[in-house]
Amino acid sequence: MNTPPPDRPALTDRPALLRQRDRAIRQGFVDVLHRLAADEIQDRLAEINRRFTAPAVVTGFPALWAESFPDARIVPDDPVLDLEPGAHDLVIHAMALHWADDPVGQIVQCARALREDGLFIAVCLGNQTLQELRAALAQAEVELTGGLSPRILPMGEIRDLGQLLGRAGLALPVADVLPQKASYRDLFHLAHDLRAMGEGNAMAARLRRPTRPAVFARAAAIMAQHHGDRDDPSRVAATFDLVFLTGWSPSDTQPKPLRPGSATTRLEDALKEIRTRKT
Repeated sequence: MNTPPPDRPALTDRPALLRQRDRAIRQGFVDVLHRLAADEIQDRLAEINRRFTAPAVVTGFPALWAESFPDARIVPDDPVLDLEPGAHDLVIHAMALHWADDPVGQIVQCARALREDGLFIAVCLGNQTLQELRAALAQAEVELTGGLSPRILPMGEIRDLGQLLGRAGLALPVADVLPQKASYRDLFHLAHDLRAMGEGNAMAARLRRPTRPAVFARAAAIMAQHHGDRDDPSRVAATFDLVFLTGWSPSDTQPKPLRPGSATTRLEDALKEIRTRKT
């Protein structure tokens, strides 16, 4: 399930998130991060000596991902995923896990949908995403109002996200990050693109009244002063971390770690052999 426990408030305003995605698609979706993520996943799959015949993709942007994976079953990233147990040899969770109230629950549902030795791949935004905008908005709001409002989604660190794979029962877990730097004219240009990506502020605890224009003007000045683009100081830089999570449904055919104390070669001898080979 993707529903937070009763004692924990929801992170995401789901209806607001869906409205933002729908508006982005209707008004001209900026899909560059999705295209990059899809291309990277396809490259990784090409390196695996295996043909996947029953893939599924979990995403909030079905048309784009159906284009990239035309043979896949496309499933919305609802709290309860429309996936049948053991029905797929590949499940991709595409650019939606960072909005999940229960990310491990999402991964568990994907893992249950895998056949034995099936592959799970997720791509989502990581914790360094929009660090420049986050810092500028926080500084501006503290200076002008004396307080802070939830404005940018808190996103998981790669280590924490990687641990979710093991908690979901997946084997051979791997987590890595693909950092991307983008350049914008100013803060307002970046904010426009975020809305066009469907990645605006859809947090449940967001401020429900208009923010003073002076806060955004001050944040724009802070970004221009402290987060200029290295190649063009007249523009501002923004970081987007694409975190990739990979794990396999357990199988007896997969390599297993040795039992502690069962090694037959001493580390010292192995190191001597490596040195001998180099000389």
